Amino acid sequence: MAEKIVFTCDGLQLEGLLTAGTNCQAAVITHPHPLYGGDMCNTVVGAMADAYAGLGCTTLRFNFRGVGRSQGKHDQGQGEQRDALAAVSYAQQLETISAVFMAGYSFGSWVNMRAAAQSTRLLPQIMVSPPVAFMDFGSPAKIPGLELVVTGASDDIAPVNKINRYLSVWNHHAPLEIIAGADHFYAGCLGALKQVLANHANAEQQQ
Repeated sequence: MAEKIVFTCDGLQLEGLLTAGTNCQAAVITHPHPLYGGDMCNTVVGAMADAYAGLGCTTLRFNFRGVGRSQGKHDQGQGEQRDALAAVSYAQQLETISAVFMAGYSFGSWVNMRAAAQSTRLLPQIMVSPPVAFMDFGSPAKIPGLELVVTGASDDIAPVNKINRYLSVWNHHAPLEIIAGADHFYAGCLGALKQVLANHANAEQQQ
């Protein structure tokens, strides 16, 4: 069962949903663009949380500032980067957790990428449908913690060809998983997305 929690960033109270796991890993999951209806209850975000919870990970999804019951207002992705790092800090302070990774969907993946660049610690990252055809990702720069990118074969917001060009710089060791039949919203493909995330996490654990 998910527990409602509150943590702070920049003096703002942010709401989240925490599901306790059975292993020492925690996934901090960030949601799509709030100006287009994105929040922590988004179906793709929920599928991501389910996938990691099913592997025994603790999951923390939360609403960025100005979304739902989170205080503040939308900050064009700037304050949201601090929100993401505050969520990571919250997860790192949980008693049973020794490793935290970030998993972002759409706008959330853009926020995580920029937030990780500000951190003094290496933050493992999973990107689901990074919106490279919709948001300014700037000149590609290395993302040392990037472990996996997932997109749909029919995703015109996160198109395969453009992601491939970025990925060669971001981290050429990170695999790109393409889900057949999926668009940006994964309608009818949430099960496939969960399976891709679970397969990757299982492979990482076995290394």
